[in-house]
Amino acid sequence: MDVYKVKKANKPVNICVDVPGSKSITNRALLLAATGNGETLLKGVQFSDDSYNFLKAIEDLGFETDVDEVSQTVRIIGMSGVIPAKEASIYVGSAGTAARFLTAFTAMGDGVYTINSSRQMKKRPIRELLEVLEDLGADFEWLGEEYSFPMKVTGILHKYRDNPGILNERTVSLNIDRSSQFLSALLMTAPAVFGSLTINLTGKRDARSYVEITEQMMRQFGHKGVERLGADSYRVGRGSYSIREYQIEPDVSAACYFYAIAAVTGGTAVVNHISRDSLQGDMKFIDVLIAMGCRTEWTDGQLKLYAPEDGKLKGIDINMGDFSDQALTLAAIAPFAELPVAIRGVSHIRGQESDRIKVIVNELGRMGIKCEELEDGVVIFPGTPKAARIATYNDHRAAMAFTITGMAADGIEIENPACCGKTFAGYFDVIESIYK
Repeated sequence: MDVYKVKKANKPVNICVDVPGSKSITNRALLLAATGNGETLLKGVQFSDDSYNFLKAIEDLGFETDVDEVSQTVRIIGMSGVIPAKEASIYVGSAGTAARFLTAFTAMGDGVYTINSSRQMKKRPIRELLEVLEDLGADFEWLGEEYSFPMKVTGILHKYRDNPGILNERTVSLNIDRSSQFLSALLMTAPAVFGSLTINLTGKRDARSYVEITEQMMRQFGHKGVERLGADSYRVGRGSYSIREYQIEPDVSAACYFYAIAAVTGGTAVVNHISRDSLQGDMKFIDVLIAMGCRTEWTDGQLKLYAPEDGKLKGIDINMGDFSDQALTLAAIAPFAELPVAIRGVSHIRGQESDRIKVIVNELGRMGIKCEELEDGVVIFPGTPKAARIATYNDHRAAMAFTITGMAADGIEIENPACCGKTFAGYFDVIESIYK
């Protein structure tokens, strides 16, 4: 098995790095461009396993594309909400965005499509979205287990091509406790089909920072946007997308690893091109680091983070439901805090690439760090991590996060580092550059 041996940083590190474009924004932009009217040039595209699968699926659905990885651009010819291929098979890999967004996209279409995924994705939640799409008129044939990949989708426009009046106005109920991507998928794809779609949310989850990204991007791509009818109700009307060029932001999720490294090694960090007005909810992790004793300043439009002056991170008790991709990042630095660190509001991360709460408990436990598992999170107690080989469960965030721990402790090894290719193939190259 391939293993990355993390080198402890024996002095404060001063980091200035570039990170790939945002995966969340890249895959939304690919969908909106394909759904749009005419040619769109996407700039700053993240090329990772997830985006490759998304892009290949769009091409298999018949869309004309022009990809330039060197310049990090993709040109897509949108067909005003129409999917060119009336029959196609696509593969969504392990990407939640590809699985949820493209399933909704094909379910709105005028054709019959077969969708398959990785074994890992087959275990992740999607049933809530599929049940709503069924209610709206899509037909599914399960080619394996019910409400899971692989499946055959008969699109709503295909089913109702002779009775389009039924698509004028609809109302559905949707539970997003296990993924807000269900809501984003409906909001982005419904305008090509429905005159008006009202979505009433059920369940308890109110963490919707990624839904806000979706709403903002729909406006940027020319749709008038989404109407909020209340705290738990959305209405989206018929409309089109049209934008000639779109610049994708750097991935704040990836940037946070480097800010965390600075915090835990006593150094500083700048991640190039991070914007004050970033759309991404993971910017909230910077506030967590500030609460733990770090300080920040914006210099020449760049965010610079400084580790605590006394070298000591404070404990914190924080609900991370709205930026849960950083739960593993906070867990990775939690042992070095003076007091316990409590991460709450993240029960849904049990159903991501791995059960991330179990991963935190298991792998910090492997390092000799005491953890208390909660139903919706974990409490991590201070301690000195001992040497250990960390299992990553084929979860890119586990590999990237526990590398941070290894930069402040001796003897940490990361199994299967290549799993970072899901979102950040060059992560360990960037880590190596920090030591130079």
